[in-house]
Amino acid sequence: MRTDYRDDITNALKVLREDGVILYPTDTVWGLGCDATSAAAVEKIFSIKQRSGGKSLLVLVNGLTMLERYVRSIPDVASNLLEVTDKPLTIIYPAGRNLAPGICGEDGSVGIRICEDGFCSELIGRLRKPLVSTSANMSEMPAPSFFGEIDERIIKSADYVVGYRQDDTIKKTPSPVIKVSDDGVIKIIRQ
Repeated sequence: MRTDYRDDITNALKVLREDGVILYPTDTVWGLGCDATSAAAVEKIFSIKQRSGGKSLLVLVNGLTMLERYVRSIPDVASNLLEVTDKPLTIIYPAGRNLAPGICGEDGSVGIRICEDGFCSELIGRLRKPLVSTSANMSEMPAPSFFGEIDERIIKSADYVVGYRQDDTIKKTPSPVIKVSDDGVIKIIRQ
C-alpha cells in the first residue's frame, strides 16, 4: 500500500483550486470532493452523482477553528459530542455560512465532520477551505466501502483520482450523523 501521499496532495490541490472534483479517501468511505466554497465545483458534484439540488452535501473541516468559520453557532451539545467522540462523527449544525449554494439544507442547516485523517487534514489545511465529502456513488446507490467498489463512471468523472489507499480493502462505513439544535435537542439521522 502506498504510504506517501505528497504528490496526491499537490495534484489534488491544483484541481481543487481550479473548481475541479477529486475522488479521495476520507476518514470513512471514499468520497467525491471539491472546494465547499465554490459554486461551480459543487454543481459538478451534483452532476456527477446525478443528484437533485435539493439534497445537501457533507463538509469536512480540519479543526474547530475552521468549523467556527462555516457555522453560525456551535450549540453546547455539539461541543460536548466533539469532546467525547473517538470515531468520525458528522454533526448537522442549525445554520451554515460562507459555503457555496447547495451545501446547506433547505432549512439552512449544514452537516460537518472534523476530519482527523492525516491525508484529509493536510489537504484541507493546505487548501485553507473546507472540502465537500459526498460518498463516491451515484445518487440512491450504496456507498462503496473501499476503492475497488467504486463505479467506473464515478472514477472517470473525477478531475483527479487520488492514488493513496486505492489498494486498501478494509471495508469502511459512513460516519454516524447527528442533528443538533440551538436548544440542545439531538436527533440521530444515521447510526
